[in-house]
Amino acid sequence: MNDLVKKLLLLSFLFSTFASAGFESVLKKQKFLSPDEAFQVSAVLKDEVIETKINMADKIHVYENSLIYRIISPSSIALTVTKPQAHDFDGDMVYEKEVLVLIPVKEIASKVKGDYTLEIEFQGCSDAGICYQPIKKTFDFKGAELGLFDKISKLVNEGNTAKIADILVNESSIFILLLFFIFGLLLSLTPCIFPMIPILSSIIVSQQGGNEKPSVAQAFFTSLVYVVSMALTYTAVGIIAGLVGADIQTAMQTPWVLTLFAAMFVALAFSLFGYYEIGLPASWQSKLSSVSDNAQGKGILGTAVMGLLSALIVGPCVAPPLGGAVLFISHTGDALLGGAALFIMSIGMGMPLLIVGLGAGKFMPKPGGWMTAVSQTFGVMMLGLGIFMLSRILPDSLTMILWALLLIGSALYMGVFNPSSATHGAKKLFQLLAMVFLLYGVSLFIGGISGASSMIRPFEKFTQVQTSVTPTASMSADKESHRGYSVERLMKEVRESEKPVVVDFGKKSCTACTELEEITFPDPRVQEHLKNFTFIKIDLTDNTDADKALLKKFELFGTPNIIFFDKANNYLPEKSLTGFIPPEDFATHLERITQ
Repeated sequence: MNDLVKKLLLLSFLFSTFASAGFESVLKKQKFLSPDEAFQVSAVLKDEVIETKINMADKIHVYENSLIYRIISPSSIALTVTKPQAHDFDGDMVYEKEVLVLIPVKEIASKVKGDYTLEIEFQGCSDAGICYQPIKKTFDFKGAELGLFDKISKLVNEGNTAKIADILVNESSIFILLLFFIFGLLLSLTPCIFPMIPILSSIIVSQQGGNEKPSVAQAFFTSLVYVVSMALTYTAVGIIAGLVGADIQTAMQTPWVLTLFAAMFVALAFSLFGYYEIGLPASWQSKLSSVSDNAQGKGILGTAVMGLLSALIVGPCVAPPLGGAVLFISHTGDALLGGAALFIMSIGMGMPLLIVGLGAGKFMPKPGGWMTAVSQTFGVMMLGLGIFMLSRILPDSLTMILWALLLIGSALYMGVFNPSSATHGAKKLFQLLAMVFLLYGVSLFIGGISGASSMIRPFEKFTQVQTSVTPTASMSADKESHRGYSVERLMKEVRESEKPVVVDFGKKSCTACTELEEITFPDPRVQEHLKNFTFIKIDLTDNTDADKALLKKFELFGTPNIIFFDKANNYLPEKSLTGFIPPEDFATHLERITQ
């Protein structure tokens, strides 16, 4: 009996010791709340005031200096608000229980037009000792109805083609046509139009007779034919692409097409240099002259063909307005309205070319030595356009050598080593320009033979400075690895990523793609934000069936296009970007996605 009692006492002692050492600490262990449990945030519009509340759980507090209110869309604007009185907690000013802040709508309306997004940022802690990561909550509000020009301004700055298409669906036909004309005017200021100016100017020059220059009416009529042909081409391309999902401009980037038209530009250049004259046989010209009573009819068919080809070959870059129009056509099936919008936009794009036509007849120098110099200048431009087209299929280093030869040849022709010809200010400046061409041409030549690939950094192989435009380590430097993607391969890599994903669709023939790689992606601000993403670059230069399937999958038209996936592998179509994006805008966009 005594033994039994002793055993029971011993067992009781061991149990109490074990409980006090283990179970007691478990029972006393604090259960911390999740951020959503600790902080309940709301923002509601009530009588022209946005009422914001942060309700905190028991023994939870928010630091007064961490509480920030701002507008993050359509632009980033800090708001000055009246906060309630905070109290001292271990030397810090904090809020407990509830934070109520009222924001007058008129204050926001004075700074932002249209719909906007309010962001509330704060950091809080538990009295038990845990501090939460900074928290950001966003709330969308409807703003005042935008006026006509405010709507246009908003769409002009919109980089998401899907959003543009959604807006177009709800607008009137008149607004859509006016909008696209303004889009066209803005696109006329982009590099897409610049190569067309020397082409049109050379056509006007080549149509001049030996002893006379074209009238203003003749030059303008030639420009009008060129612009209308270009507009009809863009319209047809847009309608076909919208209805059947075709990328005709990409099809026109095949090596044999580019080589053929590069040869045409070279032939035109040598004709402008005076080595020979391109024209119809004399018998044909005589018959055509008998049909036409004035000079305006000469060369009209050729001008129309050049306008058509310029639209397809020289201007392959796709801007958000064009992508939005094509997406609008494909979604609504309204080919008539979509085609009219593209035609009006193309006319807007061609306004500088029409101005060239008006000025050419009035300000073109009289026949003689000056006209010869003008023709030869246009000849050099034609050679440059030929190199530009071949650059899409030639290695970068060989392209640099071709540009170097053109610049060096131009410098020699300009008399860079003939100082006796520079007797007064204008000629001295002309020779200084020739020296710049020579030095840059030599730099490109050295860079080309050293294997460099950047026109901006021809000595990259000698400086040993890291100049790769690879945004992240996950993006391979081997350009071939960017090709051959399929929908399955892309989605597999997206699923394997533990971070949000950025997918950059580009191709070699795309000027805006090069600008992204040379300007935007290497920017330190962009690099810092890209550390939070997995970056995937896809090269669509080959235009394979798999490439077309990728574009169709994500409803994209042309390049460049940048799409995003969140951490859960969800596609974010509302975050997609089309066209060139400046570094500061792209960095801000990346930051918002990770919030």
